Amino acid sequence: MTVLLLGYIIRGPWGGMVWHHFQYLQGLHAMGHELYFLEDSDDYPSCYTPWSAQASTDFSYGVSFLQSVFTKFGLEQRWAYYDAHTNSWHGPVSERIKPIIKSADLLLNLSGVNPLREWFQGVPVRVLVDTDPVFTQVRHLKKRDSLRDALRHNRFFTFGANIGKPGCKIPDDGLPWRPTRQPVALDLWPVTAGDPKGKFTTVMQWRSYPAIEYEGTLYGMKSDSFQAFLDLPNRATAVFELAAKGLGADEEMLKRRGWQIVDAETVTLDPWQYQKYLQQSSAEFSVAKHGYVVSRSGWFSERSAAYLSMGRPVLVQDTGFTDWLPSGIGVMPFRSADEAVAGVEAIQGNYRRHCEAARAIAQEYFDARKVLSAMLDEAMSGAPVEESAKTRAG
Repeated sequence: MTVLLLGYIIRGPWGGMVWHHFQYLQGLHAMGHELYFLEDSDDYPSCYTPWSAQASTDFSYGVSFLQSVFTKFGLEQRWAYYDAHTNSWHGPVSERIKPIIKSADLLLNLSGVNPLREWFQGVPVRVLVDTDPVFTQVRHLKKRDSLRDALRHNRFFTFGANIGKPGCKIPDDGLPWRPTRQPVALDLWPVTAGDPKGKFTTVMQWRSYPAIEYEGTLYGMKSDSFQAFLDLPNRATAVFELAAKGLGADEEMLKRRGWQIVDAETVTLDPWQYQKYLQQSSAEFSVAKHGYVVSRSGWFSERSAAYLSMGRPVLVQDTGFTDWLPSGIGVMPFRSADEAVAGVEAIQGNYRRHCEAARAIAQEYFDARKVLSAMLDEAMSGAPVEESAKTRAG
């Protein structure tokens, strides 16, 4: 098939963001599809540059960053960027963009961060991949424009793996969501030997955006989830390090509590530095967004999947993913500080076994060939969003 992947790399030129998208790109490419990466500026200043730490309409850094990365991955002739501010296309396929879009069989809009403009409406299968469950659905319910944008798609997949199941409290926005998960191009994440006495690390955004409330329930950020675990460095035998962004005044508080802090900008400057940082870790420790936890969404981090792929155990806050992902070895879920302490002891007490289990779980549950084949089969064989669903959604 001819597949268009709509993503966020030029505007968000960070190493982890590249990997999130490239797992899809590499997986689809390996499956033999004719693949193109497309990105849209959107209608506001959204291009981030590391040296200014600000967003503008200047896409020059992002384009140079993407071209460099895609060249190393062998996809340098497979992308285009639409700048809405000048109504112009840029990139190696910009002059052929209209026939490419017209010939496309499938469109994947990751995280819905690209507006689905009129020229995409002829693509027969238009998939919205929701990577931020509960927040996406609440936004649709509170902002009708957001829901109308979503309805430009006709297939709907979400990282909220428990959506629609008993115990899951993701609000119903009327769209027929189907569960999916982050694919991993396993060949690009080889197993390496970990240090059992090394650090428990993660890469995180302290506050991605303000917490939201819906029908009396507050859905918060990682900063909200973290409060119950602030004293973990004083209770467990591991060294904990956060490559964190957006800490503000909380950075000094965390350091006083025993957390080591490194500059997330440096760690995520490109995909290889990001990968090296994960590789140098003994294991991952991470909380999840408070909203993922209280909704019991079943969300599982793309970053945690990458740790697993290299044979690194993950000690991660349970969002309900234990309903579908094996845990207790390789993946250690926790709901309380006591369980997190016990998880550290378990990983350190049998480190090699946890490492082997981590890779095995990645192979079974996150292999791009399996994840993408299942999603594409369902997307191509399923019926478009029903008119009743559109009506229900308003």
